[in-house]
Amino acid sequence: MIELKTDASIEAMYASGQVVGRALTAVRDAADVGVSLRELDEVAHEVLRAAGASSPFLGYRPSFAPTPFPAVVCASVNDAIVHGIPTGYRLRDGDLLSVDCGALLDGWAGDSAISFVVGSPRAEDLTLIETAERALTAGIGAAVVGNRVGDIAHAVGTVCRAAGYGIPADFGGHGIGRRMHEDPGVPNEGRPGRGVPLRHGMVLAIEPMLIAGGRDGYHPDPDGWTLRTDDGSRAAHVEHTVAITDAGPRVLTAREAARQNTAP
Repeated sequence: MIELKTDASIEAMYASGQVVGRALTAVRDAADVGVSLRELDEVAHEVLRAAGASSPFLGYRPSFAPTPFPAVVCASVNDAIVHGIPTGYRLRDGDLLSVDCGALLDGWAGDSAISFVVGSPRAEDLTLIETAERALTAGIGAAVVGNRVGDIAHAVGTVCRAAGYGIPADFGGHGIGRRMHEDPGVPNEGRPGRGVPLRHGMVLAIEPMLIAGGRDGYHPDPDGWTLRTDDGSRAAHVEHTVAITDAGPRVLTAREAARQNTAP
């Protein structure tokens, strides 16, 4: 069932989304060569604690997971697409890092992700990230009253495929509200004019995931969480929580301080 949020609920979700935005900005600022993924997780955790928020990631266990998730961020490096568990791995020069973070504040969830390069970037990595950001922008642009979920999926997928990138099937965006994952699902590829109609009060997490090698295949790590590209190529993942309103899409997780190097 899809819950339409009131304007007051959207404002509350904006507050939660801003906590997520601050956490991701703090992680981006702290990420450097030699810093461990576990240390970055603690940076995000401290932002959540300071805001009086909790993490919808910590302890989360969907049906596919063998164990509850042990951290407040997903930290996915290089060929890891999503759901990377923060470990003691220390970042190296040129690593492509995707960080996904959520927050629960006053009963409402926010969810967002960024991708960036640590240290000296490779041109192809910057192009991959820039394309992911363009796909996210296209998806947000299609998130208007009168469109359908398929229009968002088509907008995202068109940008990804035109650039020659792969899209992992079965993983995409989702509704969000009192819980991190709600109806409807928001695929990263689809047919325009199909799917659930978009109405004022719907709130969606739109999250393109791109595979640089151009193929769609992926596989889980032995940890049961981390998804890696089958071809070993690098991946990028960006995400925003977006409210559908009569005035147009409203990005609830917008990050002013992170706009130069990450998703808009």
